[in-house]
Amino acid sequence: MSIVPHWFLPTSGDGRTIVARRHADRGEAGTTQRAADVDYLAQIARAAETLGFHGVLTPTGTFCEDAWLTTAALLRETRTLRYLVAFRPGVLSPTLAAQMASTYQRISGGRLMLNIVTGGDAVEQRRFGDWAVHDERYARTDEFLSVLRAAWGAEPADFAGEHYEVAGATTLAAPDPVPPIYFGGSSDAALPVAARHADVYLTWGEPPAQVAEKIGRVRELAAAQGRTPRFGIRLHVITRDTSAEAWAEAQRLLDALDPAEVEKAQATLGASQSVGQQRMLALHGGSPDRLEISPNLWAGVGLVRGGAGTALVGSHAEVADRIEEYHALGIDEFVLSGYPHLEEAYRVGEGVLPELDRRGVLARPGDAHPLLAAAP
Repeated sequence: MSIVPHWFLPTSGDGRTIVARRHADRGEAGTTQRAADVDYLAQIARAAETLGFHGVLTPTGTFCEDAWLTTAALLRETRTLRYLVAFRPGVLSPTLAAQMASTYQRISGGRLMLNIVTGGDAVEQRRFGDWAVHDERYARTDEFLSVLRAAWGAEPADFAGEHYEVAGATTLAAPDPVPPIYFGGSSDAALPVAARHADVYLTWGEPPAQVAEKIGRVRELAAAQGRTPRFGIRLHVITRDTSAEAWAEAQRLLDALDPAEVEKAQATLGASQSVGQQRMLALHGGSPDRLEISPNLWAGVGLVRGGAGTALVGSHAEVADRIEEYHALGIDEFVLSGYPHLEEAYRVGEGVLPELDRRGVLARPGDAHPLLAAAP
């Protein structure tokens, strides 16, 4: 299959340095030079659409703008760009989510994709009134997705489980097309849920061997249930005309980090229950001295930023090489980002995407997404 590129909407703010998400325990923020107002996000969305990205991921969390509202506000700013809306299932009724998604598909002309974020930070979850422990959250997500899909069915659906009990779940009309479900999680509790429900399993940017091992496990679990999910990866990008220029930019970003801020962020991130987060931290061990963890794969972002913490760094051709390397493992969808998100979208869109297109591996924006099939 061809490579499907996506970009990212920085709804926590943006800037010319690594913008750290606010620490969940203290509410402290990294430096942000650009506020995440609708006008600025619209610039990024329009640029992504023009440059050939198929969609944009919008994150979820206390210190982001709400993904549903933000992307709905941007729909009239674009025509073909799809919105990968992240949300936590534990704080929303699955039937309400089914209704919201159905409405969104109708008003957007079928441009919604759903990113299910079960949540790995207990402090963050409790802020929303969710006191479930890690494995319980994934069991609840399993039921949530069962109800969500059932509510889109031809007939009202009943469901009774440990976490949800609904009678006659339905919507005004099924979404057309049905939004694909993107799902991430690295723990033993997460992978079976991904195998049962994910249309696209998302992983953060680990070295290729680790990515191959993880998607191999999901592929095996899914095959046992007669399913064949697609796979995606979330990566930052620092790309320039030459490799030297790209690594100089990575060093500039590193030099701008306050060691005290790095230490504080690492302590906070180290307390996360997320297995994926712990895997990210293990890549660099909190040290700025060994950050190129694989050819052209730099872990500097993860020194202060939770979640995706690695970046592809290099010339446009080198970044394209690494993307092709992941693609050869079975990764078809690439959710990319870079600081600042507006300028870096142009660098990727004018440098890396044309290189992939010349190699004959890039899906064109007008191509139908393989998962956006009509509703049953």
